[in-house]
Amino acid sequence: LFLDRSDAVELPIKFIPQNAGCYHCWILLKSSCDVRVYEIECVVNTDRAEAELEFVTPAYQPVIQDIPVNNMSRQEWKLEAILEGHGFYGPPLITVGLGETALYPLMFKPVAEC
Repeated sequence: LFLDRSDAVELPIKFIPQNAGCYHCWILLKSSCDVRVYEIECVVNTDRAEAELEFVTPAYQPVIQDIPVNNMSRQEWKLEAILEGHGFYGPPLITVGLGETALYPLMFKPVAEC
């Protein structure tokens, strides 16, 4: 299938989300000899923010920080955690249900003063 740019028609869409989440839309295009329905899904993320966690604990004493993961979409999330750095532990997978907030338990267990 080859598209000829002269046959293309632009369909400008303006989308102004109020919150982060997953938004669905159906566009119905009709003519005298054709009907087409297009489904559009827009995923909106919040501005990327950096966070810093400071763990203070005696050597060999673990400390756990529960990190909230908020799923404002319309589908369940299965997330894989990849931890880098010595002494950090947490579950490799978490599931966050639609509209729910799950806590990811990040543990730091120092093996020496650092």
